[in-house]
Amino acid sequence: MTAVEDRRLSPYTGWTREHYAALADRLLAAAGRYRSPGGARIDLPGPPSRNGRVSDGLEGFARTFLLAGFRVAGEGGADPGGLLEHYARGLAAGTDPASPEAWPRPGELGQAKVEAASIALVLQLTRPWLWDRLDDAVRERVVAWLATVIGQPYPPINWVWFRIVVESFLREAGGPWSAADVEEDLAVHASLRRPGGWLSDGDERAYDHYTGWALHLYPLLWTHLFDVTGTLCPGSLRLQWAADLRAYLADAVRLVGADGSPLLQGRSLVYRFAAAAPFWVGAVTGTSSLAPGLTRRVAGGMVRHFDVPDGLLGLGWHHAWPAMRQAYSGPGSPYWAAKGLLGLALPAHHPVWTDVEQPLPIETGDVARVVTAPGWLVSGRRRDGIALVVNHGTDHARPGDPRSDAPLYARLGYSTATVPPLGSVPDNTVSVLDTGGRASHRAGFSTCYTTELPGGIMAAASRGRVRWVDTTGDDSPDHGSGRGGPVVPGPVLTVVSVVRRGVEVRLARLEDVGDPVRSLRLTGWPVTGGTRPETGAASARTADLRSELRPLRGFTRAGVVVESGVSPLGPWTAVPFVATEGPPEPGAVYAAVVVLDRGGPDDPDPSLVTAAGSVTLTWPDGVTARVPLPPLS
Repeated sequence: MTAVEDRRLSPYTGWTREHYAALADRLLAAAGRYRSPGGARIDLPGPPSRNGRVSDGLEGFARTFLLAGFRVAGEGGADPGGLLEHYARGLAAGTDPASPEAWPRPGELGQAKVEAASIALVLQLTRPWLWDRLDDAVRERVVAWLATVIGQPYPPINWVWFRIVVESFLREAGGPWSAADVEEDLAVHASLRRPGGWLSDGDERAYDHYTGWALHLYPLLWTHLFDVTGTLCPGSLRLQWAADLRAYLADAVRLVGADGSPLLQGRSLVYRFAAAAPFWVGAVTGTSSLAPGLTRRVAGGMVRHFDVPDGLLGLGWHHAWPAMRQAYSGPGSPYWAAKGLLGLALPAHHPVWTDVEQPLPIETGDVARVVTAPGWLVSGRRRDGIALVVNHGTDHARPGDPRSDAPLYARLGYSTATVPPLGSVPDNTVSVLDTGGRASHRAGFSTCYTTELPGGIMAAASRGRVRWVDTTGDDSPDHGSGRGGPVVPGPVLTVVSVVRRGVEVRLARLEDVGDPVRSLRLTGWPVTGGTRPETGAASARTADLRSELRPLRGFTRAGVVVESGVSPLGPWTAVPFVATEGPPEPGAVYAAVVVLDRGGPDDPDPSLVTAAGSVTLTWPDGVTARVPLPPLS
């Protein structure tokens, strides 16, 4: 039976718990058609990962197992579809070394370490209905398979939680585990904490959706499911993690567009509505400060944003787009989206299902927020419903890193309506062009400041020596970071962004300009549509988006680059740009207004006056902002 929308209970999405359940059932049924004879693999269609088809089949099993576990737990163990029976067969075959469907062990293959955590998590979540009913021989084999994680090396990123979860389940099941491993991994997690409830996925400036769907998700589920008595995690740490999540969610709820789209930034975007996971975990563990109706609105908006009519999640965004994946991505990878349906583990009578939906922040007014850890100025106008990020702190690198820019991290802007295209001209950059027309890179920059100024104005600045990088010889696996190669150093570039009412004024200044500098170029937001965008001097418009640059100082050339087949959002993409006619003047300030919106009346542009150490912007309504310029080297 098709679920009926309820616009009284859910005035924004129309969705009730029945819609989420129906989606979960559709996803599980579609994936189930690719279940191997013994049930240990789900061999979904699509290009394989670098780990091979056997690993990919394990991934399909483990990640759909998450969804089955949430579904059954939320029904109090009721399993009319026989989901757990299917996965019980798979556990028996996958952990049997003599089976033709035997899984690679976590001690043998890195990806198995990831999938082992999903398996352990669901075994704990559904323990009375699955684990406790397995044959003793199967339980022994599962324990032996999981136990190969003990003492294994794990990268000091979100992966440490995979070992914590597995060894905690082993402890609960009476198997071997290592307190030293858990202590070591908790120390890594502590090292990743940053101000305002944010966590970096490693010691680089790697801020992305992993902050929510991994680095907040696992600690709180761990204390909720595995360490209820607090013998592994002291109470003070639980309180700290809960406070971190609340602070993070206050930012994250402002990074969702009115159409439900999460921010298109960072790696593993093929996981789609997994971005809803931190909102659900706050509700599941009782640690969220968001109202239950707002939790359902933000999570449901993200889930509903992605249409899955055939029940299959391919490698892409709204549809298949293989170029969007990383080297570790296989056909089963997108089913980490199951985390975005974690709310199904909550019973139907929970307030998150029974309270009336509440609007997103961007649906009640304009958004302006400084987020210090990732160096973001978050903005959005209610009339557009687009959440925007101006980025001066995230690049998946360390200060001084000589690699190229990572498109999903190092751009100056990200939004819920655009994504960096794979075209010839990078969007949202300030680049120095060499005499051959190559654009410079600025990853490894230093963040100078992110701040709020009087009058609701936000400002941020970053600086660093740019470089030209020849990456043609770097064929290393794509994990979303920049690439290396021979470097030609360039001048020091300072970029300052000033944001008011969702519109950015972008300032640029170069030092020690010399060979091989040809010009300075500033690019705007990429807009993508089903037909070729309409273009102007430095503007592009699709049916529902407009990107425009308006020079304020120093830029005398303007244009738009239009290309096809470079974005998962549609066939045609346009990127406006402005540039200098020749080499820029050292120490001079160049400026342009940068706009992304859905059309409508423009706010008048400000005037600009430079002085020693600062720039003063004055808007026609009398509002003035004095913006500091980082000192020259």
